[in-house]
Amino acid sequence: MKRIFTLCATLLTLATTVMAQDETNALSRGSWTTSSTPAIKASEFFFNNWATSGNSQIDLTGTFFGNYKFTHPKFVWDNIADLAYGYAWQDLDNSAEGKLFETRRKSNDKIDLTSSISWNAYKGWGASFTANLKTQFGAGYEYSGIGESQTETVVSNFFAPAYLTTALSFELKKSDWSVSLSFLTGKTTFVYNDDFIAEGRNFGVLQNKDFNADDPSTFTHAYFALGSYIKGQYLKKDILPNLDLYARAELFYDYKKPQNMAWGNMAADSRYTLREGESFEEMSNYNWLKKRAFETDLDFELKLDYRFASFISANLALNLKWDTDFSGMGKWGHWQVYQMAGVQFYLNMKTPKSK
Repeated sequence: MKRIFTLCATLLTLATTVMAQDETNALSRGSWTTSSTPAIKASEFFFNNWATSGNSQIDLTGTFFGNYKFTHPKFVWDNIADLAYGYAWQDLDNSAEGKLFETRRKSNDKIDLTSSISWNAYKGWGASFTANLKTQFGAGYEYSGIGESQTETVVSNFFAPAYLTTALSFELKKSDWSVSLSFLTGKTTFVYNDDFIAEGRNFGVLQNKDFNADDPSTFTHAYFALGSYIKGQYLKKDILPNLDLYARAELFYDYKKPQNMAWGNMAADSRYTLREGESFEEMSNYNWLKKRAFETDLDFELKLDYRFASFISANLALNLKWDTDFSGMGKWGHWQVYQMAGVQFYLNMKTPKSK
């Protein structure tokens, strides 16, 4: 953990140093545009002797989305905090005996922090330094069974994994959207859970040759990848009356991935488990371009928020991920999909523009 704190302190020092330049005129010549949106989403379904059937459920999720932008004639400092945590209580067996909502399962868990400093050079193009941290608040589970017979297998946890991406990029930045291109990007994957590593679920954190599953002192908890990174982001308030849109797409390619994948030996590698009907031999015969596309990590997110009033809105969220290093659910090389639609109640209104 000391390495995490040291790295975070270094990034904070770097950001402070950059912002300290021209400190005398920064406040007088620049301005903050901020939006802080904490919210609670609640939904409830109840079925009893209902002809078309269904499962009773209560879902409660807390979210926070904050955008804090400092605009200066010489640079723009943009910060986004995207947090979520929620649980669902379900009556999966539709039984009138015992508890009505006997099964509790986590429905959302997200920490996504981004800080970016960009300098304008020519017609919207410039250079930027971006740091992004992704992880989760608590344990993630694979569930089986229902009610008292339900079992839970932990497949992820706080900083297991976590992803810290730092990039020096060429960037095209407009008022509502931006595109970043970087061919020198560092992506560090952290797995601070010895049980995961011992079981072989290391999320791409490669172990040393002296690795011994029975000896945690031989475990490697972090892997640094150097590669190319492309990020597109769109954040628009009132794209239509009362409708807000946030979209983000990130692509990362690790230059060492072909070596780490070991395409010729996948069948003998315990990290790779395919679904029924798929063949390792067929995959190993992919052409060069298809292999590179298969190895590329993708993270796409879309959020739509329609406000009926200052305290209530309807919303839709979609998150798609492709990451060949994740095999916690035994489905390596397949899409991870999260989709949510509901109604949210906001705890406060947007923060107005300030100087």
